[in-house]
Amino acid sequence: MKNMENIKNKIIAVVGVSSNTEKFGYAIFRDLLKSGYKVFGINPKGGYILKQKIYPALQNLPQIPDMVIAVVPPDITCAIVDDCIKSGIKDIWMQPGSESIEAIEKAKNHGINLTFNACFMTANRLWK
Repeated sequence: MKNMENIKNKIIAVVGVSSNTEKFGYAIFRDLLKSGYKVFGINPKGGYILKQKIYPALQNLPQIPDMVIAVVPPDITCAIVDDCIKSGIKDIWMQPGSESIEAIEKAKNHGINLTFNACFMTANRLWK
């Protein structure tokens, strides 16, 4: 796992934010906001969740994030890696269940710093 110093100062995009309060995409977004992180939510449906504008894609964000947290099915994570490559985003965290061998290899082959097989929230002591 990479050094997480100054993570709180980074701009994070959570891809897979959900309006369903039972889903991890909702809980991660909510708890990052509560903890004071600068976070954008991504969901193709757009709209608003927790009074925050949700963007349909990474390319629609008002600024390029420092890091992307993927909370989506593995086949969608591959497309997220492509979007990160196009946007110059160099840090991706694949939440457990979102990773695939294809997405991992693609990220590594393009020099993206990658974390997988670990929960961002527990690694950063936001969840116990």
